Amino acid sequence: MASNLHVRSLIEADRWAWQGLYAGYARFYNALLSDEIADRLWGWLLDSRHPLEGLLCLTGTTTIGLLHLRACPHPLSAQDIGFVDDLYVDADHRGSGAADRLALAARDIAIARGWPRLRWVTQFYNTAGRRVYDRYTGGPSDFILYDWPTRD
Repeated sequence: MASNLHVRSLIEADRWAWQGLYAGYARFYNALLSDEIADRLWGWLLDSRHPLEGLLCLTGTTTIGLLHLRACPHPLSAQDIGFVDDLYVDADHRGSGAADRLALAARDIAIARGWPRLRWVTQFYNTAGRRVYDRYTGGPSDFILYDWPTRD
């Protein structure tokens, strides 16, 4: 990992750097990031009462990666676990160690908050991301994700 990388929580001044990265994340998943969605998500990320929070990875003053995470109730253990919703590194900085720094920062948060595990999902075709995730987890779980839309 490059030693010039650092991870920190989002601050108000990060809006446009964050949005540029998140637009890249949305494109990767063939999703439209409308202004309305970006505005609402940004509001959540800066609202200390909302469970979703964000981290950025920087090299110097250049923002190169993001991670969103939140507490997630785990009924079988009657405790919260951490859930990583999004992890993205700019294509020009992949292989820099940014994804590792973000993952380790999320793990540090989980440990500090007493979350016994972190979970996340990714698309099967995200081979680069899966290589990072496999390094830390030993591979995907045996769960199958179902998605049942409630709107047409």
